[in-house]
Amino acid sequence: MSTAIEAEPRHDRRGGVWDYISPSRLALFLKCPLAWKLRYIDGVRSPTSPALFVGKVVHAGLESWYRHRMLGLELGAGTLRAWIADFWGQSAADENMTFESVAQETALQAQAIELVGTYLAQVPADEPRPLAVEATLEAPLIDPNSGENLGIPLLGVADLILGPATSARICDFKTSSKAAPPHEITHELQLTSYAWLFRQTTGQSESGLEIRSLIKTRSPKVEAHAYPARTGRHFARLFSVIREYLDALDSGRHNFRPGGGCAMCDFRESHCRDWTGSGR
Repeated sequence: MSTAIEAEPRHDRRGGVWDYISPSRLALFLKCPLAWKLRYIDGVRSPTSPALFVGKVVHAGLESWYRHRMLGLELGAGTLRAWIADFWGQSAADENMTFESVAQETALQAQAIELVGTYLAQVPADEPRPLAVEATLEAPLIDPNSGENLGIPLLGVADLILGPATSARICDFKTSSKAAPPHEITHELQLTSYAWLFRQTTGQSESGLEIRSLIKTRSPKVEAHAYPARTGRHFARLFSVIREYLDALDSGRHNFRPGGGCAMCDFRESHCRDWTGSGR
């Protein structure tokens, strides 16, 4: 008896958006299908904000530190500060970043360095050595209940996977301006995607997952929220969202979804005001 139903390879139909599904694509689709279309089909890009740029630099600093730790090396605080300063300058040039003033840029760079320093000061001495850092994971999407091959892979980049593989903990870094409640459902889609990818690529089950938030308050602080290993219920919910996403791509309809998130959307004034409702 066949255990998988082969589907027509979706990625052969239209290119780009059919190459893979990712947690970030799914998240934007759920937030607003029109915003998803503007970004991934129409190719409309928004400039990187200073706050987002700080987040990128913080992630890069943590990646560098953990890559050294993976090799059994400790990157000293002074060396890491210098590395972040160099990375800041090169990345700002590469992304054509603009700041209100030299003073603002200096303050934001200092904030990034302080956030990373605050995080590293709280890393437990007995934290396991990383199994993977900024790991790109890709696996075919085969519905665990029906066995149907959806014909498109899931792809994600896990910030940190702490070993060993038989009891791995998957961690994701966030930077934010304020603390957020530790509601699991807020991060469910991303965490479940990472768990699916880890299981499919290693044959092992994760022991748990974490969101580690670096909070940009006057005195930076770090909050870590742990969540249990995923269950069949989580994967069923993930595949339900994925099917809705693929149905929207098949139909070519990407309606706008007004709500609280519109206040922070770059497309609000430039594209949504005159949208006619066709969604195409």
